[in-house]
Amino acid sequence: MRDDCPVEYLTAPLRADLLARWSEPHRHYHDGAHLAHVLSIVDAHAGLADDPDAVRLAAWFHDAVYDPQAGDNEERSARLAERLLTDLPAARVAEVARLVRLTANHAVAPGDRNGALLADADLAILAAPPDAYDRYAAAIRREYAHVPDEAFRAGRAAVLRRLRDLPELYRIVPDRAEWTVRARNNLARELRAPGGA
Repeated sequence: MRDDCPVEYLTAPLRADLLARWSEPHRHYHDGAHLAHVLSIVDAHAGLADDPDAVRLAAWFHDAVYDPQAGDNEERSARLAERLLTDLPAARVAEVARLVRLTANHAVAPGDRNGALLADADLAILAAPPDAYDRYAAAIRREYAHVPDEAFRAGRAAVLRRLRDLPELYRIVPDRAEWTVRARNNLARELRAPGGA
């Protein structure tokens, strides 16, 4: 798990608090490995964002609150950012919180380069090779172990169809066309799987 951050606004105590949140035992996918993956993509493509530090901070906070039985994790994560980032200018905090909230549905407005980079990084797992994608899907199922199989399949299928039907799955990364093909193949494969979503 990554414990460094190029953003000076993350003090050691704040970083430790966030890493503890990302390390909670009920997390099987939304964990430190996911955080590290999102940050690596943001770092690799930071030049595409208007405010790369805001995107990095939003990455750190976007799943900082994660309860699979709650429906407002992004909102609670955004409020956590607003509460903890007290040393930043109000406009920067507002941008971080806006970006965190955007990850609830990944609906990015045209021209929103910060939002596009964060959304692309957060959804990058969908374009993973099939074996990595399958591990991701299995980890999501473990996070929702409290949901009966039939209800999980119905809910998961709805999420997969919403993602599949987005007009643009990836918006800003240079490999977006290739990522889109791989992601749509993975989504279709999971939707077709026997006993799957």
